[in-house]
Amino acid sequence: MKTTMIDPIVAEVRAVRDNHASKYGYDLSRIFRDLKARQEASGREFVKYPSRVAAKWHKKRIKQTPKAGPV
Repeated sequence: MKTTMIDPIVAEVRAVRDNHASKYGYDLSRIFRDLKARQEASGREFVKYPSRVAAKWHKKRIKQTPKAGPV
């Protein structure tokens, strides 16, 4: 029988994350806005990477996917 090890650091991070999410009703838009505001207020410089186009990969993936036969 396997016993599940509870990592106290992981448990603490999950508790902090859940507490923060509960303050915003688990609404991802509100959580994101709060995190961005905290980022701006920190005064730190954050790296910004250019957006990547996912459509090329998606189109390539669709071409590689075999078509289903008649049902």
